[in-house]
Amino acid sequence: LVGSEMCIRDRERVQSLPLDKLEPFPNHPFKVIDDDKMLETVESIKERGVLVPILVRPKNDGNFEIVSGHRRHHASQLAGLTEIPAIVREMDDDTAILLMVDSNLQREELLPSEKAFAYKMKLDAMKRQTGRKPKENDSRIGNHFDTRKSSDVLAEQTGDSKNQIFRYIRLTYLVPDLLDRVDNKTMAFNAAVEVSYLTESEQLMLCDAIEREECTPNLSQAKRLKQFRQDGKLDENVCLLYTSPS
Repeated sequence: LVGSEMCIRDRERVQSLPLDKLEPFPNHPFKVIDDDKMLETVESIKERGVLVPILVRPKNDGNFEIVSGHRRHHASQLAGLTEIPAIVREMDDDTAILLMVDSNLQREELLPSEKAFAYKMKLDAMKRQTGRKPKENDSRIGNHFDTRKSSDVLAEQTGDSKNQIFRYIRLTYLVPDLLDRVDNKTMAFNAAVEVSYLTESEQLMLCDAIEREECTPNLSQAKRLKQFRQDGKLDENVCLLYTSPS
């Protein structure tokens, strides 16, 4: 850290903020679920409080936007707290997106939908930052002049290949019903990627066929559906045919 950014960090301190003054990050891609792990977090907070402060940024209306710590915020609400320790940091939208995504990608278990939207948000932010002219003494200057593509950098950071990252991002084109099926493992990931190339109306038509046949298309069937779509021949009968148990 150099220059003005170091001065800002030096002035940062942990402070207690009212829970009702905190708002979730817009389009936060990570689900906050009342599962067993959440209950464990609630019990831990009841016994020892929130040990790791959340990270927030101030809003113009006097409230704060959570960048990192959505689960701790929710657990604190369930534990009956009214305040939570937080670090308040001024940051632009793209910097906030990168911090928000990175703080959650470290979790051991992520749903395909969480990875999909997180990768998309981070890649878009990285592309915008790469194309932005850096200010003098900007500590991120190396990122701005990195000649590698943002997708190459993201692949290096996450351990997923570029192709796999883009396959995850394809899931963001699925209608909610199909995306839920990927998350609950009733539809295979690779088949869902192929289906994502169907239009929204075609996907809804496929959803109806899946409900009627009580079966989701396998990879081979999904590829055939995609081909029918490209040939302009996809209809209800085709959807029913290629969702039938093989």
